[in-house]
Amino acid sequence: MTNLDGTVAVVTGATRGVGRGVASELARAGARVFTTGRSAETHQHQSHITHLRCDHRHDAETVAAFTRILDSSGKVDLLVNNVWGGYESMIENGVFTWSKPFWEQPLWRWDAMVGAGARASYHASQLAAPSMVAQRRGLIVNISFWAAQKHIGNVAYGVSKAATDKMTADMAVELKPHNVAVVSLYPGLVRTEKVMEAAQWLDLSNSESPEFIGRAVAALAADADVHRHSGKVLVAAALAAEYGFTDIDGKAPRALTLGDV
Repeated sequence: MTNLDGTVAVVTGATRGVGRGVASELARAGARVFTTGRSAETHQHQSHITHLRCDHRHDAETVAAFTRILDSSGKVDLLVNNVWGGYESMIENGVFTWSKPFWEQPLWRWDAMVGAGARASYHASQLAAPSMVAQRRGLIVNISFWAAQKHIGNVAYGVSKAATDKMTADMAVELKPHNVAVVSLYPGLVRTEKVMEAAQWLDLSNSESPEFIGRAVAALAADADVHRHSGKVLVAAALAAEYGFTDIDGKAPRALTLGDV
């Protein structure tokens, strides 16, 4: 099992889904974990996790959350930018708008995808990076997806994911002299709460648990040579093969390719 004793980790958007799974696995590996989210705490019964209510669309709340984290722990070693937006209200006035062409998309979706997605991750990284730079060590993981490279869903979705990957690449250049790594991490089909609501219509034979993504993050955080990955896009299932971990059910999901999605 990966040992992250002494590591202070922050996972944004961790009330449920991928963020919850990542936080749980990091805590299981021994990290002291701070999570953020708009909803009430969901980790009441798990040690090593402190949940902070935070809406990352509001800068003051984000600053307040990181101030509390740094005051409490004195450092941040690992930041997982998982917070996201734009999935809300896919049906408006009885119409499913998610897959509409851009000229028929509600404009709020662009604002949500960019504001609660790429911008929120940029701001959180700004607040965590000084601690990492001062220590000359650290890792930032930006949760992204194949929509950065291929049309999936809608234009706003693709632009926001592409922005996340470009942000990763450029941050890596600026963080390299300070021995801090940053990567984009692609999950596969994750069995989140929302996905399981539609399980009867989905093929889950090659799906991943939220905790599987957490194991990928934990493996990266424990890798003394993680800098070889800095600035790159990584696929969680491919990391499982590299680092030798499985999903919580013992299975080894197949890594998706651009052609699969």
